[in-house]
Amino acid sequence: MSPRAASHGTRSPRRAAQAGPDGRVAVGLWLVRLPPPPAAGLRLAVDELDAEERARAASFLRPRDALLYTAAHIALRRLLAATLGLAPREVAYGREPCHGCGGPHGRPVLRPGPGDRGHGPAVHFSLSHSGGKALVAVATVPVGVDVQRTPPARTAQVCAPRLHPGERAELEDLPQDRLGAAFGQLWARKEAYLKGIGTGLQRPPRADYLGTPGRGGWLRPPRWTVLDLPGGPAHSAAVAVRGTPADPCPVRPLPARWLYEADAARVLAEMTETSETTWETTSETAHPTTATRVKETHL
Repeated sequence: MSPRAASHGTRSPRRAAQAGPDGRVAVGLWLVRLPPPPAAGLRLAVDELDAEERARAASFLRPRDALLYTAAHIALRRLLAATLGLAPREVAYGREPCHGCGGPHGRPVLRPGPGDRGHGPAVHFSLSHSGGKALVAVATVPVGVDVQRTPPARTAQVCAPRLHPGERAELEDLPQDRLGAAFGQLWARKEAYLKGIGTGLQRPPRADYLGTPGRGGWLRPPRWTVLDLPGGPAHSAAVAVRGTPADPCPVRPLPARWLYEADAARVLAEMTETSETTWETTSETAHPTTATRVKETHL
């Protein structure tokens, strides 16, 4: 069975990322954790990555960072493959022109695949990974995600001059023990938004207000919705989407076994069948075939 056949007749992640009857955009969000050691006979599906991705993974100094990068990019390829009806190896990336210099190193985008004549809605995606966790977003409108470890209060103090005046004022009102977490969440919103509009940090962080709505009379950027995601005690996370997203935007955990399976067609079929469900967080601690349901929704 081909990957295209695997997605036939099932509800693909694309369905989770299309506008509903009221025009709201349902963004698909998926969590990837640092995978545990595989069970006997399993290996990460690294053959699905392109040469650039494999070279980037090999460049990390810490094996843990290389493993997370590899897992995140396998997940991204498989989710996009399930969305587009392609094999993971057929997913081709390109870059938009840089907003600063016009060079070919702007926001990552999808290049047309084999036989693609531009039919159907555009598919946008965003990926972020930090501290053993990664987030993938797929939508039919521009989208950005960010996840990062919660920084110490000292980081907030050092970075404060780069922030919008309204954001600085909010942080100055906080006690020291809340400063790191508050700055981490603010910065996650900011990076998600800057990824979404395609500029990254080439746009000055102080140019846009991403603080608490209604504080000090400041307004967030128009035509964009920026939402905090539950990051737990050690991480901050956010998603930015152009337009109004469906409420809620659940984060669906990807079981680690989806990163190891060699049979991509079967994995893609599983992804398409489960992508529409409301998931509880899945904690996988033993090996890729062992999963325990818990009722928390934290990353």
